Amino acid sequence: MIITGITVEGFRSYDRADFHFTDGSNIICGENARGKTNLLEAVMLLSGAYSWRSRKRGDLINLNRDRAAIKGIVEARNRVFDMVINMPFKGKTSYTVNGVTQKRQYDLSEYFRCVLFCPEDLSIVKGGPEKRRRFMDTAISQMRPRYAALLAEYQKLMEIKQFILKDGSSTELLPEVNERMIYYSAELIGYRAKFLKELSRESQIIHRDISGGKEKLELEYKTVSTVDDPTCPAEVIREKLREHMNSHAEAERQSRSLLSGAHKDDIEIMINGFSARGFASQGQTRTAALSLKFGERELFRLDSGEYPVLLLDDVLSELDMARSRFVASAAVGGQTIITCCHPPELFEGANVINI
Repeated sequence: MIITGITVEGFRSYDRADFHFTDGSNIICGENARGKTNLLEAVMLLSGAYSWRSRKRGDLINLNRDRAAIKGIVEARNRVFDMVINMPFKGKTSYTVNGVTQKRQYDLSEYFRCVLFCPEDLSIVKGGPEKRRRFMDTAISQMRPRYAALLAEYQKLMEIKQFILKDGSSTELLPEVNERMIYYSAELIGYRAKFLKELSRESQIIHRDISGGKEKLELEYKTVSTVDDPTCPAEVIREKLREHMNSHAEAERQSRSLLSGAHKDDIEIMINGFSARGFASQGQTRTAALSLKFGERELFRLDSGEYPVLLLDDVLSELDMARSRFVASAAVGGQTIITCCHPPELFEGANVINI
């Protein structure tokens, strides 16, 4: 799976620009504030993922334009896909593949997938639970578009319930909203538990290689306390969720906040039996984040038979030489697009794009 070219119009800092990529390594080189990360962001959006920098569409459109467009040529499954995203400042964003309209943004992941690693991803290890949930959600949504649909419905229910709790009216709707949240929570938990089990397996192997066998990485999925086995059948999980939600009903009314459901999930990252969030050094944090991202890449390969495009946004400046060498060696086999201020020597023979 590779992207051979992309055109951006009215996107972020770009009025219009065309870029061409080769298989293997591509280095986008330039000084700061030249649009390197903007270009990676455009590539990532073609995979059906949300921007990791902003959820507001207006932020993606050039200040001098009333619309933005991203057009990419992708090769996957021995076919060529012409992908287009049109983002008007007002109105709905449209998505087409080979001229056929796609109903939803996440439908694009059926044709193109990316794994992004950027400096902000270090917060997956050290940051709050929302960072790790977003990591899970982005990865699973690309592999399983149905998950993205379930997540979107769950988020709508969260907004409805939050409004009811804050407003104090329409409380008669709470039982129905709660039941629907229980249904969608159980579905999300099932997907997440399977993903974490597989990611743990792949990430452990990668982490062992980077650390020279000196450290052991473990991942544990943390969901609501009544669900002691997140891999059990969905109907069992629903009953456990119902128990938890009922026990927190009064506390939710008092606090006017959502205290029960899949939106509270987290990943416990352990290194040699200790919490990485509390005890990992800077080096261990970088190794763990690398392991998670390259583990995600391996899961994509196992799922589709092809490596996703690997996007590296200025991460080599955050890594020491040993970890940078690992990135260069592990990236072999698929297409990589790297942003940096100066071309790294580790990627000899790479296609260099100066902007």
